[in-house]
Amino acid sequence: MPPPRAPGAPVTPDRRDASPGAPWLPPRRDVELPGLGTTSIRDSGGPDGAPVLLLLHGWAVTADLNFFTVYPSLAERYRVLALDHRGHGRGIRPKDGIVRLPDCADDAVALLDALDVEQAVVAGYSMGGAVAQLVWHRHPDRVRGLVLASTARHFQGGPISDLWYRSYTPLAHAAHRVNGPADALVRWRVDRRVRDAERGVWMRSELEQVSPAGLLSSMRSVGRFRSNRWIGGVDVPTSVVITGRDRTVPTRRQRGLATAIDGAAAFEVDGPHDAIVTRAEAYVPVFDEAVARVASPAPHH
Repeated sequence: MPPPRAPGAPVTPDRRDASPGAPWLPPRRDVELPGLGTTSIRDSGGPDGAPVLLLLHGWAVTADLNFFTVYPSLAERYRVLALDHRGHGRGIRPKDGIVRLPDCADDAVALLDALDVEQAVVAGYSMGGAVAQLVWHRHPDRVRGLVLASTARHFQGGPISDLWYRSYTPLAHAAHRVNGPADALVRWRVDRRVRDAERGVWMRSELEQVSPAGLLSSMRSVGRFRSNRWIGGVDVPTSVVITGRDRTVPTRRQRGLATAIDGAAAFEVDGPHDAIVTRAEAYVPVFDEAVARVASPAPHH
């Protein structure tokens, strides 16, 4: 049962939300980000006076695919905002097709500006966790608290891994000029992800909205990301949600992130990288607790 809509909450009908298998989703609306473009967001609209929670999704998915399992419980207690990163879903499409994580962080703050939100709890999953770290680093006065889930201070794993990440830049430029091979890559990836999924039709409709160039170039930016030098300066309440059987972002790196932030609270779920969807019954209450831990204290700087 979805939570009740707060008075005045925005509602924009969107027939895509009615795809077979679609879960309950907060209302959608379009927001103009000055100088950047128009993006489509989820905005739960309330309850009145509740803290604002900004959700930042992971690589190659959408906000809805990443967070649909936690939307209902979070919307009962917070004003939940979620946007698709540039190059993903219904997010902004850069003119050159290239997606960089610092730009994603600036987009998130531009959204807060457009909605007259002074501060938000910023929660990021996987790649979105890197973006959340950058939001604090680049705009610390806008962050009330951090929730960093299934993420790390860096994603490199040595020379071979670095070479793999670097290869995505030329592929992204090629994808921006010639669609065929990159589109085939996206189709293959979508087919692999939704083959046996319970919400397969809806998931496919979400995954197919990615920009191939955005997909490839954002992976290059993930490979370049490293917060080791500055993450220890985080001065807001922080929760780190660790997936204990993660083969995508090694669990030891997630624990290292928690250790690097003074006073961070670590929460662990016994599950894989996508446990927020595949083990929702275990993940959702832990994520709720992690958010509550940082949302309750008064903002400080």
